[in-house]
Amino acid sequence: MQQKARISILGCGWLGLPLARSLIREGHRVRGSTTREANLAILADSGIEPFLIALRPDIEGDRAGFLDSDILIVDFPPERREDIVEYHVLQSSSLIGALEGSPVRNVLLVSSTSVYPSLNREVTEEDACDPDAAETEAGKALLHVEAMLRSETGFRTTVVRFCGLIGYDRNPARYLVRMKESADPCQPMNLIHRDDAVGIIVEIIRQEVWGEVLNACAGIHPARQGFYGVAAAPPGRPVQPYKIVNSDKLLKRLGYRFLHPDPVQAPFDPGP
Repeated sequence: MQQKARISILGCGWLGLPLARSLIREGHRVRGSTTREANLAILADSGIEPFLIALRPDIEGDRAGFLDSDILIVDFPPERREDIVEYHVLQSSSLIGALEGSPVRNVLLVSSTSVYPSLNREVTEEDACDPDAAETEAGKALLHVEAMLRSETGFRTTVVRFCGLIGYDRNPARYLVRMKESADPCQPMNLIHRDDAVGIIVEIIRQEVWGEVLNACAGIHPARQGFYGVAAAPPGRPVQPYKIVNSDKLLKRLGYRFLHPDPVQAPFDPGP
């Protein structure tokens, strides 16, 4: 019987907490971090070994104890601040320094499809090569950090670029509200349900898929105005830039089948 890996999750929040619970059900020993002392009990009640860890930008807390694992899952987004790129790079440099001498041999980075520019077509993993072309400042920061982690030789890194995460208390209606201000209602939406995000990470660990970059997006891309497919823009209205995230590589590499191929149709409730 294969020995289960020891796993640390940096950032046990909306995605990290249910992921930790799923990994524990798989038989893994899981350490999880939070930046709030009040959340330590929540982690412990879920069977997670809790740690108070922060990156400000230097790493603070019991980093040796937290990183005493085989696998590290990095799940914290760039902070919204004026120097978002520079600060996130400093945070990640601190984390990489802490990994030196640790038993961690595999890292999974939760990244985002915001690393891609809007090319008015499908985008694949090869389309994110220039941080300056990324759609957002957060995307630029993540693309820099992806390169930093993947260049390290002391561990192998798999990057999973998730599109818009929805499910449970995150209803896609919030995207439709935002579109009134900025987006074309005819633009296709790139979404994934949290159940599938968790399932994909669990499958990567189960199959030991390391050293890869994978897009993770449901195959159905509803238009923002709420119906399936991409509608034509009103006459005379310029078409706004868009992208459709292609996840064929992930589907082939993992043999994964989405639980919610059309995440907009999934029920929404507070959830676990």
